[in-house]
Amino acid sequence: MLHLFLEKGPWFRAKKFGYGAGLPFKWQGWAVLGFYVLAMTGLGLLADNNEAMPTIATVALMLFVTGIFLLIVRKRTEGGWKWRGDFKA
Repeated sequence: MLHLFLEKGPWFRAKKFGYGAGLPFKWQGWAVLGFYVLAMTGLGLLADNNEAMPTIATVALMLFVTGIFLLIVRKRTEGGWKWRGDFKA
């Protein structure tokens, strides 16, 4: 199954306006987004429990997971991340 995640091609649509990525359009993108949401939810629940993990460690882990997520999304966005759209009326 790992070979399905390693296949070439974009998983996320490019934003129509602005900088960055839009929603996923392939199952791999949805899986990555789902994992990210689950990871943030789990870390948030750990941060809520004072005895489970220090807050600074939880925030550090959240930043690390977010950084990995952004690297994956940037690499897998069709057309890459660049400014799109024109605000002229």
